[in-house]
Amino acid sequence: MVAALAVLAALAWDTEKAAPTPVAGRCSVAGSDLTLTTAQAANAATIAAVARARGLPPRATVIALATAQQESRLRNLDYGDRDSLGLFQQRPSQGWGSDAQVQDPVYAAGRFFDHLVRVPGWETGDLTTVADAVQRSAFPLAYRQWTGMAERLAAALLSDSPAQLSCTYSPANAGGPVDDRAAAVADVVRREAGTPTVLPNGVVSVASAGWAEASWAVAHAERLQLTGVRFTHWSWSPDGGWTQTGENAGGLQLQLAT
Repeated sequence: MVAALAVLAALAWDTEKAAPTPVAGRCSVAGSDLTLTTAQAANAATIAAVARARGLPPRATVIALATAQQESRLRNLDYGDRDSLGLFQQRPSQGWGSDAQVQDPVYAAGRFFDHLVRVPGWETGDLTTVADAVQRSAFPLAYRQWTGMAERLAAALLSDSPAQLSCTYSPANAGGPVDDRAAAVADVVRREAGTPTVLPNGVVSVASAGWAEASWAVAHAERLQLTGVRFTHWSWSPDGGWTQTGENAGGLQLQLAT
C-alpha cells in the first residue's frame, strides 16, 4: 500500500513537473525597453492599421497613439468621465458615435483621424496642441509626455524591417472546428490587415502583406489565438517570439491550433 502511494505521488509530481509554464502576455519593441500588454499592442496595431489603410503619414499614427495612451492607456474602456468610452474616450453625447461604435477600435480610430486631418497644420504642429484640438481635453498639455513612446511604437508597427514587434502568451485550448475559427480570423484580417484566404489545416494567408501586417498579426495573436505567424524567412511562435528559418514561407501566413 505504501509503495503504491509512493508510485502515485511520483506520477502526480511528474505530471505537475511536465505541465508547461504559462507564458506572460507581453509585447516588446526591438531595440527598446518599451513593453505593452497584448491587449494594448493589439489596440495600437489596429490604430496603425487604420492610419495605413487611409494612406496617412506616420505622424498621424504617432499622434493617435500618444492620444490613446493618455486617454485610456491604450485600453478599450467601457467607462470614463461622464459618457466617455473606448480608446480615445470619445463621448456619444458629443456626436462621436453610439456607445458600441466608440468602443470598436477600428471605428474609434477612424473617427479620430476624421477629426485630425481637419486640424490646420497637423502634419507639423506641436503634438499636444494638435491632439487637444481633436480631443478638447481638460488637460491639454498631457499628450506631450507620450511623444517618445508613441514614436517608438509607431516606428515598430509601420516598419518594413523584420521582427520589430514581438509578443508572447500562452494559447488557450482550441475550441470549435478549426475551419470556423479560421473564418473568424479571416473576418478580422479583412477589416484591418488585407485580403485573407482560408487554407486547409487552420492557415489564413494575407495577400500583399509586408512587415507592417506581420507585426499586426503578432500584436493580435492572443486575441485571435494564433499559434504561429510566418513571413518570408521568419517564423513567430507565442512562446519563443521571432526566429529566422532556413526556408522562405513567402507571404504572410497565420496559423491556428488544429
